[in-house]
Amino acid sequence: MGSPPTRLSPPRRRRARRAGSALGAAAVLGGSPPAAAPVCLAWGTGGGVGGASAASNASRPLLRPRYPPDNEDLKIGVLFASKALLQLLVNPLSGPFIDRVGYSLPLFIGLSVMFLSTVIFAFAENYGTLFAARSLQGLGSAFADTSGIALLADKFPEEAERTRALGIALAFISFGSLVAPPFGGILYHFAGKRVPFLILASVSLLDGLALLLVERPFGDRTRDNRPVGTAIHRLMADPYIAVVAGALTTCNIPLAFLEPTIATWMARTMGASEWEMGLVWLPAFLPHVLGVYLTIRLADRYPHLQWFYGALGLVIIGASSCTVPACRTFWQLVLPLCGLCFGIALVDTALLPTLAFLVDVRYVSVYGSVYAIADISYSVAYALGPIAAGEIVHSLGFVKLNLGMGLANVLYAPVLLALRNICKMKPSHSERNVLLDEEPKGLYDTIRMEERAAAKGRKGHPAALSGEENSLDGRHRDFRGASEEESSGEDYT
Repeated sequence: MGSPPTRLSPPRRRRARRAGSALGAAAVLGGSPPAAAPVCLAWGTGGGVGGASAASNASRPLLRPRYPPDNEDLKIGVLFASKALLQLLVNPLSGPFIDRVGYSLPLFIGLSVMFLSTVIFAFAENYGTLFAARSLQGLGSAFADTSGIALLADKFPEEAERTRALGIALAFISFGSLVAPPFGGILYHFAGKRVPFLILASVSLLDGLALLLVERPFGDRTRDNRPVGTAIHRLMADPYIAVVAGALTTCNIPLAFLEPTIATWMARTMGASEWEMGLVWLPAFLPHVLGVYLTIRLADRYPHLQWFYGALGLVIIGASSCTVPACRTFWQLVLPLCGLCFGIALVDTALLPTLAFLVDVRYVSVYGSVYAIADISYSVAYALGPIAAGEIVHSLGFVKLNLGMGLANVLYAPVLLALRNICKMKPSHSERNVLLDEEPKGLYDTIRMEERAAAKGRKGHPAALSGEENSLDGRHRDFRGASEEESSGEDYT
C-alpha cells in the first residue's frame, strides 16, 4: 500500500491554491513566476503543490521551459534573422561597389540572386537549405535595395521630385511587407508550399528582364566617366548622416521586435484566432501610404522642415508602441499598429531624401555608399528582432518591451534638431575648391596643350606662338591672383 496523501491545514491549502493560481496566470500571460513559488515547479522536478506528487509534476509541468527541447523557437529566430545579418555584413562592400560600377548592374545582380534564393525556398526540404536560401535573400537585398534607392536619387536630382520618387518606392516596399504574410498564408493553405515562392520568383525574373530592356546594365558606358564616390567610412563619420542613420534604426525597432512576438501575445491575452494573427498588420498599409502622401505634400510646400516631419514620426511611433500592451481586442490593437506604420512612413519619407541632399552639399553626388548606410540601419533592427525579442519578452515581459521601445523613439526625436539648419547648406563651386581637387600645374598644362594645338593649326608661326604663350602666362597670373583673393574670404561648406 502506498503512503497516505499528506493532509494540509486550511491556511496551507489556501496558500497552495493561491500559488497554483499565480503560476497558472504566469503561464498564460507569459510573465515570470512569483518569487515565492519554487523554481522546480517550472521544470516539474520538485515537490508538488497541494499534495501533488513529483511524478505527476514531471508529466504535466505547469510552465514551459524557456525554449522547446529541440530549440525550435531559437532556430526559427536565427532563420529569420539570417537575411538581415548577411545584409548587414555585405552592405559595407556593396555600397562602394555600387559607387564604382553604377546602379543598374548591381540592381540586376541583386534581382538575379533574389530569383535564385526564392526558387531554392520553393524546393527546400530541410533547415540547412532554408537557411542558405534565406541568407541568399540578404545578399540579394544588399545589392537590389541599395542600388534601387540610389538609382532613384540619381535620376531625380531635384529635391521635390526625389522626395516623390522615394516616397512611391517606400509605399511599394510597405505593400510587400504588409501584404506578404496574408498573401503567402492564403496561397500556402489553398495551393501548397511551392506556389507562393514560384510566384515571387517569377516577379523577380520579370523585374530583371524589364531592367535589361530599360537600363541596359551591360551596355552602360557612362560608368567609365563616373566621379569617384566618397569612402563609406567617411560618410559614417559624418555627424548629420549618423543622426539620420540612428533615426532609421530607432523607428524600425518596434516593427522588427513586434513581428515575431505579437502573435503569441495576441493568443495569450485576447484568444486571437489564426486569421486575426495573420491579418493584424494588413490594415496598417493604408496609414503608411497616407503618411507617405502627407510627407510628400508637406515637403513640397515646406522643404526646410524635413527634420520636423521625422521627429514627429518618432513621437507617433513612441506613443503607438506604448499603447499596444493596453489593447484587449483585435480592433483595439489595429489602431496603434496603424499609428506605428504611419510614423515610420513619416520618418522614412522625410529622411531618405535628406541623405542624398547631405551627399550633394558635402561630398560627391554618388549615392551607393550613403544608401548602403541606410540599409545597414534597417538591418540592425531586423537582425536583432527575431533573436532578441523573444528573450526580452521572457525576461522582462511584453509590456516593458513596448514601453522601452516607445521611450527610445520619443527620446531620439529631439536629436533631429541637429538637422534643422542643413537646408541652408549650399554646394561650393569656387575656384579654390577646383584648385584643391586639381593642382594648378595640371590645369595650366591642359590649357597650354590646347593652345599649342590651336597654334599648330595656324601653321605654328614662332611669333604667334610666343604671343600665345605670353598671353597664356598673363591669364594664368590673373587666374592665380583671383583664386588667392577668393581664398582669403569666407566660404561656407
